[in-house]
Amino acid sequence: MSRVFRIELRRSVALGLALVLLVAGALLLFFADPSAFTTGWMQLAMTQRLYLAVLWPLALAAGAWQARREHRSNVAELFATTPRPRAQRIVPTLAALAVGAIAGYLAMGIAGGVWIAGTARYLPVSVFAVLGVGLLALVAAVWLGLAVGHLLPSPATAPALAVAGLGLLLLLPGATRPHGWLALVFSPIYEMNLPDAYTTVPGPASVSQAIWLAALAVAAVLLVAAGGWRLRVAALLPVVLGAALAIAVMPRNDRYVIDAVDPVARELVCARDEPRVCLSRVHTGLLGEVTGPAREALTVLAKLPGAPTQVHEDTTTYVPIVYPAWHDDVVLLRVDAGSDGHLADRGGVLAEVVAGAFASRGDCDHFAGPQEKLAAAYWLIGREPAVPAGSYDPEIVTAATQLWQSLRQRPDAAARVAALRQAALSCTVQDGQLSR
Repeated sequence: MSRVFRIELRRSVALGLALVLLVAGALLLFFADPSAFTTGWMQLAMTQRLYLAVLWPLALAAGAWQARREHRSNVAELFATTPRPRAQRIVPTLAALAVGAIAGYLAMGIAGGVWIAGTARYLPVSVFAVLGVGLLALVAAVWLGLAVGHLLPSPATAPALAVAGLGLLLLLPGATRPHGWLALVFSPIYEMNLPDAYTTVPGPASVSQAIWLAALAVAAVLLVAAGGWRLRVAALLPVVLGAALAIAVMPRNDRYVIDAVDPVARELVCARDEPRVCLSRVHTGLLGEVTGPAREALTVLAKLPGAPTQVHEDTTTYVPIVYPAWHDDVVLLRVDAGSDGHLADRGGVLAEVVAGAFASRGDCDHFAGPQEKLAAAYWLIGREPAVPAGSYDPEIVTAATQLWQSLRQRPDAAARVAALRQAALSCTVQDGQLSR
């Protein structure tokens, strides 16, 4: 059997499928939106799942193309005369296609993993569940393509199946409205787009998807092995049972993955020594890049009365809205990974931390505007506001520069900046407080 499997691996589309999945997947990872997966391992696993929108139809087409081999060779009647049953003869082909699909998807993940290995330190167990569902989706796709190609051995089957597979994935969300959780059961790409740094995929969602995809794979095997209409009809049974069980397992919550937050990923991990600089666990690989400029910013802020003494990552999530605990002696810093896996704005940490000293807690109604925070920050730093393009609206930067110039001319500038900080902490900032 092993010799037959090796022959099948060489002569089937398995190796070609692995190469296509690797190339297409790597191109999508690195050229579609690299910053989508560079935060960490969960983001990489979810981004891979999102790109199944392209890889899944390719696997379907590969399976259908493989199914035409016997038809093109005109050996079906010859094989039928052998004593080995068809179910036994198709095992090497099924195994080879599965290995090709798994190898291509894993190689795609390894390419992304090598890119972020230097900064991605948090690896939750749920990553392997998300990855496993992606692998199962591709195996089910290539086997289903083989089954359809076996039933319809036409040159048009493979491209038609690819288009149909893509259309199915794209239309499922609309077809299941207003019950969005149903799309999560049947679509491996649903709610996998643009994962937040603290996003996770709950276990029940992965279990439900795995049940459905396993049922689809079993049905495909029965169709490939079928020699008559009875077994083909019987292939509907695992589909029905799998769908029913998957629906039963999936919680009836729309936005189930989008609203999911991993509390462990949000936990703070601090750098050694004082003053304390702490980032979320998912961003611990960036501590070395943040600590130096953050401590320099705390030195600048020491000019203020009651100056802050610590910098923590701002772990606010907006879907759902969850704010971190507020402490007057802590500056919150928003941290984002760039497309290279390192800190997105390495040169802006100093100014962002100093400006963060003039921020208010999340439930404040009267808080300092961005132009006021920038003007006060750069007055403390001692230079004209200069922020990276795209960080702020140009009008805000212009207004901040004008405020900064005004502060430089005022003898009471230090008192005004200190008053802005106190007003921000007490949620009593008034319009134009710096310029009055």
